[in-house]
Amino acid sequence: MAQAKFQRKKKAIFQRVNGRIRVPEVRVIDHTGAMLGVISTRDALAKAREEGLDLVEVAAEAKPPTCKIMDYGQWKYDSKKQAKENKKRQKTVSLREIQVRPRTGENDLNIKLAKAREFLEEGDKVKINLRFMGREMAHKDLGLKLIEKMIKSLEDIAIIETPPKQEGRHMFAIVVEDPKISKAKALKLKEAAKAAKAAERKAQKEFEDSEKTDSKPKESDIKPKESDIKP
Repeated sequence: MAQAKFQRKKKAIFQRVNGRIRVPEVRVIDHTGAMLGVISTRDALAKAREEGLDLVEVAAEAKPPTCKIMDYGQWKYDSKKQAKENKKRQKTVSLREIQVRPRTGENDLNIKLAKAREFLEEGDKVKINLRFMGREMAHKDLGLKLIEKMIKSLEDIAIIETPPKQEGRHMFAIVVEDPKISKAKALKLKEAAKAAKAAERKAQKEFEDSEKTDSKPKESDIKPKESDIKP
């Protein structure tokens, strides 16, 4: 009887940041990569705040744990971006097909173009495949015009990989997402992440300033009351 194989589930890794680091002391690397040595966690947090950055635990198993002063939000964004890039490299690009006829109506054509755009945004190639039936072979120019019209409608997002060509009763062209569009998407995501981080820091600073203001003793609390002053 074959023995059942059991795979252990991988434990989720949690990144401890700032106040979540509760050990008394840590080994610190600053944002330039310089080693600051072992200092108290309180001092390390204070130094990170002075720099307007975060204290991030990067080696929890070390004794004491090793932490780095960095922009945690930017680091998370860069890590996700790198993981996405790696996944994209591993992904086999699919060739998705859109079927049309020389006399495909305008409404149907718009639906097919929307689907083609969706495929392109997912990183896939799109093959526009037009099939001639019966006497339609006598009007190849109509088929070519239709394919060129579709390519024109997608030119804001796609570039031609294979120009229109005919094979028997089929005429086709292949388009792919414009590399410039991919770069623009990445830039927008980066700018959005920076804006979100700046807003978060501003809110945190306002909160800390309000806490400091509230913790200051009022003049009425410091000044003795007249009834407490002895003649």
